[in-house]
Amino acid sequence: MILRRLGPDPHTSGAQTSASGGCPDILELDGGDFAVIGRDITDSALSHLPPTVGCSPEERIVRIPRKTLVLAKADIPNSL
Repeated sequence: MILRRLGPDPHTSGAQTSASGGCPDILELDGGDFAVIGRDITDSALSHLPPTVGCSPEERIVRIPRKTLVLAKADIPNSL
């Protein structure tokens, strides 16, 4: 199911993360999709979504630090 982590390990060089049991991550799945581990901000973000954006009951809005996405950029494919 999970092929690989995109970007470096968040704990590289002894870095600490704010979460008690985990850390933000971006993962590539075997079907080509991606999974994100981050803080669930669905409840606070729903009322701020742009008019053309929706979040169905089975979906969650997840926050990851900017650094996590920027550092993963080199590992994200450029094409479909």
